[in-house]
Amino acid sequence: MSKKIVIAGGTGFVGNFLTSKFKEDGFDVCVISRNSNVRWSDKPALLSALEGSDTLINLAGKSVNCRYNEKNRALILSSRLETTKLLGEAIQQCVNPPKLWMNASAATIYRDELTRPNTEFDITYGDGFSVEVSKQWEQAFYSFTLEKTRQIAMRISIVLGENGGVIPVYKNLVKFGLGGRQGDGQQKFSWIHIDDFYRIIRHAQESKEINGPLNFASPHPISNERLMSEFRKAMGVKFGLNATKWMLGIGALLIGTEPELILRNRWVVSQKLIDSKFKFQFPTIEDALANLV
Repeated sequence: MSKKIVIAGGTGFVGNFLTSKFKEDGFDVCVISRNSNVRWSDKPALLSALEGSDTLINLAGKSVNCRYNEKNRALILSSRLETTKLLGEAIQQCVNPPKLWMNASAATIYRDELTRPNTEFDITYGDGFSVEVSKQWEQAFYSFTLEKTRQIAMRISIVLGENGGVIPVYKNLVKFGLGGRQGDGQQKFSWIHIDDFYRIIRHAQESKEINGPLNFASPHPISNERLMSEFRKAMGVKFGLNATKWMLGIGALLIGTEPELILRNRWVVSQKLIDSKFKFQFPTIEDALANLV
């Protein structure tokens, strides 16, 4: 019998990719979403989906790619806390609960650090709305004591994939001559290729010693200035206009997002993956862009 994987919130860019990859590898995949056969409002179906499953991966939550007004802030937080609570309560009712529960979080939970990267063993977190969301999300996740289910909080950095996420955005910037540095360009950009994202999950399934927070990030984060330089090089474009903070503020307002998504310093690596001998298929940004651009 094939092992069952349950992906909650599995209809987005990352969820669709994971669903496809797990099916390719012979797993049975069950998706929980508002538009799938298993809906959040159907508690019996939710329980049935989780019963006897091997791994639960929860990616549910409103996108942070929006303006942080009062309404959107409330939805970003509540969509994460409520779905995590529903899943935890359902697992508690299972006779044969998932062996592993991997719940999304964000690498932005860490402090704004410019002297060294943050690892899973750093316990000093940052401040601000994005940090508070991740902290409350993980608190909700770990509020459940589950004897039969190992728990991993996926502290996800920027996911690079061909058919979604930030790659199409950056490609358009470079294509239209706007591929210079953003802000002062010194802010760190931690990232993970979507193939390695999947491979980390498979690695965590097999590595029973891994639990608690796990950073989904390549071992070689880079500055924003170098990121844009490597994009231009990969696309054969020699020049790109720089964008100041005030220009990014206006641009973000026009497209309905927040400039912090570009300007925030994200410097994260995974000591746990290093310690467990995980081998990245795409360890450098050059490797990733050669594959994706």
